[in-house]
Amino acid sequence: MSSIVTDQGIVHYEAYGRGAPVILLHGWINSWDVWRDTMLALPDLGRYKVYALDFWGFGESAKKETPPFQIQSYAEMVSQFMEIMGIMGAPVFGHSMGGTVTLTLALRDPQRVQKAAIVGSPINGNSLNIFLKLSGVSWIAHLAWTIPVIKKMVMWIVLAGDSSRVRKMIFRDIGKTNTESFFRSIGDLHRTDLRGQLHKLTVPALGVFGAHDNIVNPNQSQLLAKGVPHAQIEMMEESRHFPMLDEPARFIEIVQRFLAL
Repeated sequence: MSSIVTDQGIVHYEAYGRGAPVILLHGWINSWDVWRDTMLALPDLGRYKVYALDFWGFGESAKKETPPFQIQSYAEMVSQFMEIMGIMGAPVFGHSMGGTVTLTLALRDPQRVQKAAIVGSPINGNSLNIFLKLSGVSWIAHLAWTIPVIKKMVMWIVLAGDSSRVRKMIFRDIGKTNTESFFRSIGDLHRTDLRGQLHKLTVPALGVFGAHDNIVNPNQSQLLAKGVPHAQIEMMEESRHFPMLDEPARFIEIVQRFLAL
């Protein structure tokens, strides 16, 4: 387990392989571990060193009350990580909220992001599942934290169609969050709308979406295609919100092809 110290607290990360850097960002109530299989697969080519980060408030990173737990602050966190690690630029992949952070970073600090890839990510926060929108309301989040059975019941409803591996991962990772990171991050994601800025994105872009995603509406693929005409769009017909776990072989092929561009 590795970590660095940023101005908003400790950032935990895992790294694997040797070669050109690739940055992987997880989604809401998740951790670096969602990328474990991808990390192990990519360095087999002997060309990449893959870094998977935990956002502030999630996984093993800082749980202080001070970080704002917002999309812009997470983009700054990634920029600080790259600065400290001596990474001038790299392809950045983000799942769900992590993809929105990826696009935000690419638009704000284009020199940092050589290629931008999003996986099941909202471009307009209104695309979130209704339960996730409600989780961004302070009193609802605090009620769920006070009465854990409510939080557990909602998670079971939202994840009903997912694999046991996905459910175990989410229930494990939600136990590593706190109330502030839980509702502030998803509340800010709900309010985020990048549609008016996408035309500024000039780096190679990839959007991977699960056709049966019930967390983020897969119609976000259309927004990406409209805003970034040069973007590569991949719709995975057998996947929900976690294509890297639902269709791992095809997902790795897509990632490798994009990195080779």
